[in-house]
Amino acid sequence: MLTRRDAVIGAMSAGAAMSTKESLAKAAQPATPVNFDVPADACDCHTHIHGDPDQFPFFAGRVYTPETALPEEMAALHRALRVKRVVIVTPSVYGTDNSATLYGMKARGPDARGVAVIDDKTADGELDAMGKAGMRGIRLNLATSGSNDPGLARQRFQAALPRMASRNWHIQIYSNLAVIAGIKDLVLAAPVPVVLDHFGGAQAALGSGQPGFADLIDLVRSGKAYVKISGAYRASTRAPDYPDVAPLAQALIAANAERIVWGTDWPHPNSVTGPGRKVTDITPLRQIDDGALMNQLPVWAPEPAIRRTILVDNPARLYGF
Repeated sequence: MLTRRDAVIGAMSAGAAMSTKESLAKAAQPATPVNFDVPADACDCHTHIHGDPDQFPFFAGRVYTPETALPEEMAALHRALRVKRVVIVTPSVYGTDNSATLYGMKARGPDARGVAVIDDKTADGELDAMGKAGMRGIRLNLATSGSNDPGLARQRFQAALPRMASRNWHIQIYSNLAVIAGIKDLVLAAPVPVVLDHFGGAQAALGSGQPGFADLIDLVRSGKAYVKISGAYRASTRAPDYPDVAPLAQALIAANAERIVWGTDWPHPNSVTGPGRKVTDITPLRQIDDGALMNQLPVWAPEPAIRRTILVDNPARLYGF
């Protein structure tokens, strides 16, 4: 049987007459119903929008090309999950162009906030305008580009601090435990909140004793860093419920539940361009069951009050809902 991936790639390579956006499959939607009471005003703190590439062209220096993932698809996801609020993060495929994220935020209205990607050429006026639109932080994406240099991380982190401090924005970092350990002192001294993506890059198979995880726990316990318990499939290969992620999530929550936020990582981009393929070739989105993934939250946090802290109170504080 022809797989979804075969169909997408085949349509592209055949040079079909249809436009790019017409040839793409849909982003994932939940297959499993949510099995617990989701508190009012729950927030998905990590999503992306991939707009129509004719309107929102990708960055020439990207390392992969994703399928589209549109605001109406995201709205359907959150209706199924019974999640009201959302944080949209600019993905690496747009470089420092935040237009697609702003488009997604505008479509969602007052229940949306955003996290931008900037560089030293981003004008203060642009930051101010994005702040009025609901941006609340910037992301330093070190993982997708394959940068594991703590020295580079320190440089980029320190360069961002003054501009974020003056706006009371946070700095979000996507990296790994070794890099996080290498900038631990800067995070502890930072005048702004720091948010660490996807379990800080911890790998479930290595357990809570893996190098750097104790540093992550220390940062959470100190109150200086938030950790997103998101994208469990990035930490584990044991689909669909990723049981080996539970000890990591439980340890982080036990350290300081007031510094934990949750997210889907929808539409689940696969940032690896396969061998023999060009970065301009479309890499299909991962088909992740976000219902099954969300149902792990009561495993990680059995108490409803703690789940409310993670899903409602912490995002409201961090993103200004």
